Amino acid sequence: MDMPLTVIHLIHHAIEEDIGYGDITTALLVPEESESRALYAAKADFVIAGFPFAREVFNILDPNTTFKTFFAEGAKVGKGDILGEVSGKTKVLLAGERVSLNILRRLSGIATLTSHFVDAVKGTGANILDTRKTTPCLRFMEKYAVKMGGGTNHRFGLFDGILIKDNHIKSVGSIMKAISLAKAGHHLVKIEVEVENLNDLQEALEAGADVIMLDNMSVNDIREAVKIVQKQIPLEASGNVSLANVREIAETGVDMISVGLLTHSAPAADISLKIVQ
Repeated sequence: MDMPLTVIHLIHHAIEEDIGYGDITTALLVPEESESRALYAAKADFVIAGFPFAREVFNILDPNTTFKTFFAEGAKVGKGDILGEVSGKTKVLLAGERVSLNILRRLSGIATLTSHFVDAVKGTGANILDTRKTTPCLRFMEKYAVKMGGGTNHRFGLFDGILIKDNHIKSVGSIMKAISLAKAGHHLVKIEVEVENLNDLQEALEAGADVIMLDNMSVNDIREAVKIVQKQIPLEASGNVSLANVREIAETGVDMISVGLLTHSAPAADISLKIVQ
């Protein structure tokens, strides 16, 4: 896995945040020459994600640390499963324990929640997408976790996709004008536009949008939008999507459903790291 330098720097900062000037407890209790082996264990059922980043924690602390994983990223694991093993200097294991667990718990939680949404729409043809509602500076890792859960990444940031939203439209005056300006200024990227009703949908179609996002529209209106568009361009449903209603939305025939809570509200997976030797 090619890890961006920004992510490696972020892990460095996470380690510095936790260790600061040094782990005073370990320094007082653990001999410098002490070596140990520790096991990651699942304390519940979930989808595992994040071991490449957890490995990097220990690689930064001591490149001589041995790190093994027993499940592939994206695998479903069960309570009691031993997920991986790290061995080396005891002080290094203790220094990296919390940072590595924080990463694994967060990313596995996102992957697990994503997998529930993917399972809920199975057979409909709809893809589950993430959003930019991510933890600041953790976007690469959190979007990686969405993929491990079977989801699809939407644009990464403001720089790699044109998405005309309500505030853009208000700023320039109309959907038609917004799309026209976008087409005139950037012809290499597809233009997605957010619409809130069927009248806006018609305007976006006439203006030549490449993708249309149906924002906070009722299921009946989404169904009607699908009939109007007739697969001419992809349709994305967004807004207040939950596990309780995602199947109904998917059955309207939309191509994509974006779900903000995949990254902003996923509960952490329960994982431990215990020294066994």
